[in-house]
Amino acid sequence: MAKCSFCSQELSAGTGKMFVKNDGKIFFYCSKKCERNSNLKRMPAKVNWIRKSDAKKAERKALEKKK
Repeated sequence: MAKCSFCSQELSAGTGKMFVKNDGKIFFYCSKKCERNSNLKRMPAKVNWIRKSDAKKAERKALEKKK
Protein backbone atom coordinates (compact mmCIF):
# COMPACT_ATOMS: atom_id res chain seq x y z
CA MET A 1 0.00 0.00 0.00
CA ALA A 2 1.30 3.40 -0.98
CA LYS A 3 0.98 6.59 1.06
CA CYS A 4 0.33 10.08 -0.24
CA SER A 5 3.60 12.01 -0.50
CA PHE A 6 1.95 15.18 0.84
CA CYS A 7 -0.58 14.19 3.52
CA SER A 8 0.59 10.61 4.32
CA GLN A 9 -2.89 9.15 3.82
CA GLU A 10 -3.04 5.44 2.88
CA LEU A 11 -4.01 4.86 -0.75
CA SER A 12 -6.13 1.86 -1.63
CA ALA A 13 -5.28 -0.14 -4.74
CA GLY A 14 -6.26 1.52 -7.99
CA THR A 15 -6.69 5.03 -6.60
CA GLY A 16 -4.59 8.17 -6.62
CA LYS A 17 -1.85 9.28 -8.96
CA MET A 18 1.78 8.22 -9.27
CA PHE A 19 4.27 10.87 -10.47
CA VAL A 20 7.79 9.81 -11.48
CA LYS A 21 10.50 12.46 -11.89
CA ASN A 22 13.36 12.18 -14.38
CA ASP A 23 15.80 11.32 -11.59
CA GLY A 24 13.71 8.28 -10.59
CA LYS A 25 11.95 9.68 -7.50
CA ILE A 26 8.37 8.46 -7.18
CA PHE A 27 5.58 10.51 -5.60
CA PHE A 28 2.06 9.29 -4.83
CA TYR A 29 -0.86 11.70 -4.45
CA CYS A 30 -4.31 10.85 -3.09
CA SER A 31 -6.00 13.88 -4.67
CA LYS A 32 -5.45 16.82 -6.96
CA LYS A 33 -5.48 19.02 -3.85
CA CYS A 34 -2.40 17.26 -2.45
CA GLU A 35 -0.67 17.35 -5.83
CA ARG A 36 -1.20 21.10 -6.24
CA ASN A 37 -0.06 21.92 -2.71
CA SER A 38 3.06 19.83 -3.19
CA ASN A 39 3.86 21.51 -6.52
CA LEU A 40 3.45 24.91 -4.83
CA LYS A 41 6.09 23.74 -2.32
CA ARG A 42 3.83 24.18 0.69
CA MET A 43 4.77 22.52 3.96
CA PRO A 44 2.21 19.91 5.12
CA ALA A 45 2.55 21.05 8.76
CA LYS A 46 1.35 24.54 7.86
CA VAL A 47 -1.75 23.41 5.95
CA ASN A 48 -4.86 23.33 8.17
CA TRP A 49 -6.73 20.49 6.48
CA ILE A 50 -4.09 17.84 7.28
CA ARG A 51 -4.18 16.02 10.60
CA LYS A 52 -1.29 17.20 12.73
CA SER A 53 0.10 13.69 13.44
CA ASP A 54 0.29 12.99 9.70
CA ALA A 55 1.66 16.46 9.02
CA LYS A 56 4.85 15.80 10.97
CA LYS A 57 5.52 12.65 8.93
CA ALA A 58 4.75 14.44 5.69
CA GLU A 59 6.97 17.38 6.65
CA ARG A 60 9.94 15.06 7.12
CA LYS A 61 9.27 13.57 3.68
CA ALA A 62 9.05 17.04 2.14
CA LEU A 63 12.39 18.00 3.63
CA GLU A 64 13.96 14.82 2.23
CA LYS A 65 12.40 15.58 -1.17
CA LYS A 66 14.11 19.00 -1.31
CA LYS A 67 17.57 17.45 -0.84
